[in-house]
Amino acid sequence: MMELHKALAEIRSIRGQLARGTKFRGYGPATLACTGILAMLAAAVQAQYLQAPARAVSLYLGIWIATAIVSLTLISIETITRARRLYRTLANEMIHCAAEQFLPAIVAGLLVTVVLTRGAPQSLWMLPGLWQIIFSLGVFSSCRVLPPQMFAVGIWYLVTGLICLTLGTGAFAPWAMGIPFGIGQLLVAAVLQFGDREADGDTDADTDT
Repeated sequence: MMELHKALAEIRSIRGQLARGTKFRGYGPATLACTGILAMLAAAVQAQYLQAPARAVSLYLGIWIATAIVSLTLISIETITRARRLYRTLANEMIHCAAEQFLPAIVAGLLVTVVLTRGAPQSLWMLPGLWQIIFSLGVFSSCRVLPPQMFAVGIWYLVTGLICLTLGTGAFAPWAMGIPFGIGQLLVAAVLQFGDREADGDTDADTDT
């Protein structure tokens, strides 16, 4: 019985190593593009209905947290469905590996939001910039299993986050979130779409030789 458990553990370890060494194609470009459009729509809603966000921070947070939850739900559903179709028996390991790369950034963003809301509400203007910087760290962490061009997307979010931190309370402006995440997610979709095609082309070339 112990030998059986040892063999199963070794198989799980091999599958995990295989997943970590394989490019992840579970993210759907169309869904990522939709989340970018959703960010722009959220910015438009804020611009229309929340004229003074610095005076109604709870409503501001509600708009963007709801947008993040919807986006994350869409991406998760698409990722699980797509990974199971592409990787079949290795799907669970691939999904776990991808989540392992980005989940810390999501948790960090949530914890920073909670801490600032409860302990330092006067510093809440920093949240848009911090969200973007933390998101960039998640992108950088995921570069190992995604097309190499994704590194440029991480730089985009890092730069926009730093710019937001220089705006003071102006960071509450709708497009301080709408433009970075709108354009950023469209860039992610483009990298996934054309990066995967380039990888397929390289694979085909290697096969021909």
